[in-house]
Order: sequence, then C-alpha cells, then structure tokens
Amino acid sequence: MDVSITFLGGTGTVTGSKYLVRHNGKSLLIDCGLFQGYKQLRLRNWHPLPLPPGQIDAVLLTHAHLDHSGYLPLLTRDGYRRDIHTTPGTRDLCAILLPDSGHLQEEDAAFLNRHQLSSHSPALPLYTRLDALHSLKQFKVHPLHSRFDPLPGWHATFSNAGHILGAASVLLEVGGRRILFSGDLGRPDDMLMNPPDAPPKADTVLIESTYGDREHPAEDLLSELGPALQRLAARGGVAVVPVFAVGRAQVVLHAIGLLKAQGVIPANLKVFLDSPMAVSTTGLYRHHLGEHRLDARQVNALEHGATMVQTPEQSKGLARLHGPMVILAASGMATGGRVLHHLALHAGDHRNMIILTGHQAPGTRGARLADGEKSIRIHGQDVAVRAEVVKLNSASAHADGNQLMAWLRSMGSAPDQVFVVHGEMGAADTLRQRIAHELRWSAQVPEHGSTVTL
Repeated sequence: MDVSITFLGGTGTVTGSKYLVRHNGKSLLIDCGLFQGYKQLRLRNWHPLPLPPGQIDAVLLTHAHLDHSGYLPLLTRDGYRRDIHTTPGTRDLCAILLPDSGHLQEEDAAFLNRHQLSSHSPALPLYTRLDALHSLKQFKVHPLHSRFDPLPGWHATFSNAGHILGAASVLLEVGGRRILFSGDLGRPDDMLMNPPDAPPKADTVLIESTYGDREHPAEDLLSELGPALQRLAARGGVAVVPVFAVGRAQVVLHAIGLLKAQGVIPANLKVFLDSPMAVSTTGLYRHHLGEHRLDARQVNALEHGATMVQTPEQSKGLARLHGPMVILAASGMATGGRVLHHLALHAGDHRNMIILTGHQAPGTRGARLADGEKSIRIHGQDVAVRAEVVKLNSASAHADGNQLMAWLRSMGSAPDQVFVVHGEMGAADTLRQRIAHELRWSAQVPEHGSTVTL
C-alpha cells in the first residue's frame, strides 16, 4: 500500500500546520495548528477537515506553539478520542497555552457580543477553555530519541529541534518509507535553546521555511536592544513589547538582565512581564534544565528579572505608573491579549516605544506597526501611533535560510523529495530554489489541500 501526505495547513503560510499521513487504511496527523493572521486564513479554522476527527488514528505534535497545536481542542471536542503524542516539554507548554487560547477566544466572543461588533449573532468562540482542558487528558509523553509506535507498524522518533522548550523534529517510519518532519527549527546560536540535532536519514523531508529567504543579521540581540532601551530610559518613556509568551518573552527578559549586569542600561529600569502564560512558561525552564542553555542560577535570574503581573487588576494598575519602564505582554503579533490595552494607552506618545521582537505575519497588527502605519485599530477604535517603533531582527527563534540549508546538508545522503512548508510564499520558494540549485535535490512547495503519494 502507498503512503500519502495531505497538506492541510502550513503551506504558503506560516500558520495552521497540519500534515495528514495515510497508509493501509490508517490516518495519522502531524501537528494540529490554528490559522492566524489574515481573515481569509483565520476563516479556515471554521472549515471542517477532509475527514471526521473520529477517523484520525493518531496525532503527533512537533511543539506547543498555537500554529502547531492550537486546533487540538476542536479536534478532540469534535470526536478525536485517541492519543496525542508529544515530548514532555511540549505537554507542559500545551497545558499553559491551550486553555489560555480557549479563554481568549471566549473573551473575544463576549467582547464582540457586548459591543455588537460581530456580523454573527451571537459571536461564538472556536472552542472554550474547558474544551482545551479536556484535550490535555489525551496527551501521551515520549522522551527525545526514544522510538515508539503511535500505531501498530508505524514507528516515530522525536529529536531535538531547538526553537522552544520541547520542540522536536519527527521521524516517521511507515510502509517502508522514512518521512522527516522538521517542525520549527531553532538557531544553532540561540541565546536560550540548545542547537537542533543533525537530521536522521530520510526518504522524504518536510522542512519549514519561515526565514527561508533571509539571513539573520550579524548583530546580536544585546547590540540591538541595548541602544533602544538606553534611548527609552533617557527620555523617561514606556516601552511596550509584544512578545510570544513561550520563548520570546524569556529571551527578551534574559537579554534585559544581561544588559543591566553589563551596565548598558540602568539597573533600576522597571520591567514588567504582563502575561500569566509567560509567567508560567518562565517557571518551566527550572523543570527542564539540560534542554536549554541556562543553568539553575541563570533560570533564577530570569524568574526575578521582572515584576510578574498575574491578575487583570494588576495589569490595569500599570496604567497608573510612570516611565521609564518596559512592559512585556502577549500576544507577539499584537493580535489579542493584554498587549492591546498597553498599545492603546501608550502608542500615541512620542516618548514611548513599541519594540517588535520577531516575525510579524501579514495581516496582523504587528505587521502594520512594522510597516510604519500611523494608526492601528484596537477594540473597534483607531489609535494613533506616535511612539518610536523598533524592530528587532536578531530575536528570532527560527533558523535562517543558511542555517536551514546547513541542517539539510548534514543529512549525509539525499532524500527522494523535499517539501518546503511553513513559510510565506516568497520565503518557501526561495528555499525551494536553493535546495534545487545548491543541493540538486528534488524540492517543491505543496499547494494547500493537495495530496502527494510517496
């Protein structure tokens, strides 16, 4: 029997990763992500999958970011009853991320209904916090480098992908084929995470391409962030930093701590981490020593490097404080969460600063800020942007084009085919061309919804 892959997300875009592998009447899903960004993409979250969730036989997750895990509560609510296979770090992060995602969706729907801002009456959440909590009961944990059988006759192995806690590449062995899913690959020089493992030999490779068309700058995060925070402290402003609660928040906190220790910025510069999810995630680094570069002392410094803001009342209380200060808050692309309130409050003052810390998907508020737009819409209101917008180019947790190519080269022998996924069109096609020209391997960018037989 043939093995086939259907690309249900993460093609032509960096969101919604889902890859359905079929063989001999069985179906296995690698990743189960939410679409984010453009409305046309977000609407895909409401479309049914090509087969009922109850007919999927196993799910494997590469990591916990919502563009890879955020559809799970919907899948389990709608009938998926089997195991969700992950690493320990991914399980721990999903226990934070998924209920928060459900809660945010309930909040957003309630806000739209309260202010009659939805074309649907009533606006409904995609899923609830309770749906997310139920999905967590189906998680089954496997350590890195330990072969397991998600289905009889199907073998899988997780290897370290860097990127964030628990992130893994997946080698799937089925029907005589060895299929490697890169997941999101981290940088070999990441400040927090260990470098990705060299990839195992495979016949078919699916490689991410988020940064497939660019190189990371030579300067590091400290040399980018230091001067920005010096300017902010000198003029007494407030820096609003939209961060991804998992990974990016901790990297920026670690960098601020180092800049204070080096005397680059004032040691008394106030820093607030206004995201319960990011606060909880920061605590996990202590439980996963060895999976990242920090030792116990550095993790302790990370946990004490900011005032941890938990309750909505504490968050609102930040509005009464004066600068200079730095507020880190989710979400990282300013698509929702507490950061919106801080942006609404502080974006209009030229003394203030908005620091963008990574990739901003097209269609998001973060992308509009990065493009220099002078007004953004928040909660139905237009907010003027007079604050200085700073784009950090070195905080990315993704491998760049050269690093992706180096990872592929380290496979040792050529696969039969490479599918370039999880990147915007330009990034994916640039990486495809490099693989074809530099490695002389067969490479293609699959279409959304397409199926290939291996």
